[in-house]
Amino acid sequence: MKTLLENTIINHTPMMQQYFKLKAKHKDILLFYRMGDFYELFYDDAKRVSQLINISLTKRGSSAGEPIPMAGVPYHAVESYLAKLVALGESVAICEQIGDATTTTTNGLLERRVVRIITPGTVIDEALLNEHQDNLLAAIWQESNSFGYATLDMTSGKFILSEHNNLYAMAAELQRTNPSELLYPDNLNNLVLIENRRGLRRRPIWTFELETACKQLMLQFGTSSLNGFGIEKTTLALRAAGCLLQYAKDTQQCTYLPNISTVILEQQQDYVIIDAITMRNLELTKNFSGCADNTLINIIDNTVTSMGSRMLKRWLSRPTRNLKIITDRQESIKYLQNIVEYIQPVLRTIGDIERIIVRLALRSARPRDLVRMRHAFQQLPEIKLCFNKEQLLGEHIKKLISNIGSFDNLRLLLERAIVEYPPIMVRDGGVIATGYSAELDKLRFLSDNATDYLDRLEIIERASTGLDTLTVGFNAVHGYFIQISRRQSHLAPARYIRRQTLKHAERYIIPELKEYEDKVMTSKVKALSLEKTLYDEVIDLIFPHVAQLQQSAAALAELDVLTNLAERADTLNYVCPLISDKPGIDIIGGRHPVVEKYISEPFIDNSLSLSTKYNMLIITGPNMGGKSTYLRQNALIVLLSYIGSFVPASQATIGPIDRIFTRIGAADDLASGRSTFMVEMTETANILNNATCHSLVLMDEIGRGTSTYDGLSLAWACAEHLANTIQAMTLFATHYFEMSTLSEKINGIVNVHFDAKEYDNTIVFLHSLQKGTTSKSYGLSVAVLAGIPNKVIHSARKKLSQLEIIYNKSDTNVHVVSQIEHNKCNNNLIEFVKNIDPDSLSPLQALNVLYNIKKMLLLT
Repeated sequence: MKTLLENTIINHTPMMQQYFKLKAKHKDILLFYRMGDFYELFYDDAKRVSQLINISLTKRGSSAGEPIPMAGVPYHAVESYLAKLVALGESVAICEQIGDATTTTTNGLLERRVVRIITPGTVIDEALLNEHQDNLLAAIWQESNSFGYATLDMTSGKFILSEHNNLYAMAAELQRTNPSELLYPDNLNNLVLIENRRGLRRRPIWTFELETACKQLMLQFGTSSLNGFGIEKTTLALRAAGCLLQYAKDTQQCTYLPNISTVILEQQQDYVIIDAITMRNLELTKNFSGCADNTLINIIDNTVTSMGSRMLKRWLSRPTRNLKIITDRQESIKYLQNIVEYIQPVLRTIGDIERIIVRLALRSARPRDLVRMRHAFQQLPEIKLCFNKEQLLGEHIKKLISNIGSFDNLRLLLERAIVEYPPIMVRDGGVIATGYSAELDKLRFLSDNATDYLDRLEIIERASTGLDTLTVGFNAVHGYFIQISRRQSHLAPARYIRRQTLKHAERYIIPELKEYEDKVMTSKVKALSLEKTLYDEVIDLIFPHVAQLQQSAAALAELDVLTNLAERADTLNYVCPLISDKPGIDIIGGRHPVVEKYISEPFIDNSLSLSTKYNMLIITGPNMGGKSTYLRQNALIVLLSYIGSFVPASQATIGPIDRIFTRIGAADDLASGRSTFMVEMTETANILNNATCHSLVLMDEIGRGTSTYDGLSLAWACAEHLANTIQAMTLFATHYFEMSTLSEKINGIVNVHFDAKEYDNTIVFLHSLQKGTTSKSYGLSVAVLAGIPNKVIHSARKKLSQLEIIYNKSDTNVHVVSQIEHNKCNNNLIEFVKNIDPDSLSPLQALNVLYNIKKMLLLT
């Protein structure tokens, strides 16, 4: 019995039958079907690509009685189209013509097969990648409320596993890593995790089978167990890793991935955890508009290699808590400050060898990749010359230099084997250098010297025939020929065999010219074939060194990052922080690294002191006064300290930090049905549920999204919980002046404020942190600066005067309200209530008294 698909295919032309059989194996991805100089797409694929990248949708005849929708792209420009599709999360199967016209199928068609599969997470082609960002393939597995997660960067071979014990932690990790492609099982419960993501790939549950995953990993690493990697008990992560590894092999059409030599288990206690919300609020790599302008990375990334830039971003998103690593980096930066001007120009010429190496490992490297590798090898001795004072080198610098290596043999191989300026593709010929292969040189000599042979033959034939119009030439269609004008053609010797008749001439061939033609044509084909074989042999000779090359690339990238941080420290006047094992944060003269670069006036520095004795600052002051800048600058200083960087301050001592939390700004999530206040409360809940005494917490304007009393109550309770119960190191900025009275109840709280001065309806922000609390919010003055119409400002001032009269503190009854608001009458509440004269209160005053008594009872 034939299947429905088989019956359908039979009704089509032989070519479309071939297409459908190939498409059946790649149903869920686009099939680029090679036809001559174009890659063609048919039917739904054609319609989809036409819409996605705006190329023409046409028709190609008909098959099975119906027109065939078709869209196509030129093969020589395919990478630009692939780049657009990959950026949109699409995957593509590349189907090539195999062999030539002499190797056809039984239907007379050229044989075709899929030679590579390009997906967003497994792409390695240089033109399809963002050179400054990691490109991750990821897989996720869920059991109950716990998750296993695996990521792989095909371009560097970094294979990382982790496990997460709740939905929020998993969501934060997905946002932090931001994979280009995510594999998930059919039975994933929390689909909210993957909503609105590109590059999603649903996989059958059996591809996550644990036993198969373990076998896959042991086969990949050539081990009999996984104990040596410390991952044998991470069963959830192993399931994700197994699925990911098999998928990567399938896309590369191989059974082994030589670019992956190890796997790393990441555990939260090894890093300062920074979730996606904190990364967004601190504007580490993207600002609120989604670009890199005015971000931390925009300031501190002056790396000179793409692989260094990618490494710096990894450090920022995953600051280490390993004090040895931090101090090694600090000592290296101190040393490198002396040689920045020498080493950066050399590093700049190294190029992105990290991504070239993976193409070498997967045997897809192009000739110009080898030229770049050769050039990098040639620079290594010059890099080492920069470190000529051996006695001054720290151990970490020595290790980096050792890991960089020399690769003299590979350099010599590439210098002998590859021409200086090769073509893009091996198939174009002219890649292997003269002198590398005597056989290739001989074959090339035949074709390269054809002109000399033809000139000599022409002289000989003219002399023997006496015909002055005789010439010897070449035509791409008819090959070599002897041409005689029509007026002399009757004098052609009998041994001349007519090949072509023209209007004014006749063309002939002779046996010796035909024999030479065959030699030349055969030599060209043989030369191209031999050149491809020799090129593959060069790759084979490099292949055993892939692991050492990856180690060298990682060392060069780190050297680039450290040299960059040394240059930044000098240029931006940063100091080396002390990382202490004593809890607390002590920053003297701290500055915001981004703001100080983009303001015209001098930046006003401010200090910070938090300890186990004083672990919370209640920060008040006007809008635009500097509260948010102060919060962010201290978090950025702590973050930079934990990547080993110097920091923008006069002096800094940073104690143990496990996480940095932020609750800053107002934003809704309408797509998920969450209001601004709901987003605020969700982020606050995450902080209160996960912060510890070693966490740095930034809270800005908690409770502003609801009514004054609800908001104040929530802000009060949150601050109390953070200071008393969790004892986290907290910067708590607020407009609720009532919050300042918390310092009277809780010993660990200190009040500080940013002051401002008003002159003739204008306001001057001092941006200097002062002890105590501010007495005004300056809201109307800020409104004037914002351009609120004078009529509105006048009306607001009038209303403010009325409210101040109602709440005049000299009034006995309103004084009771004020006393209750500031929580100064807990023990005498009943007595104060007795003193209220209801008959003298206006309706509004009476209502406010009632509300504030209720609030007072809630706060106590």
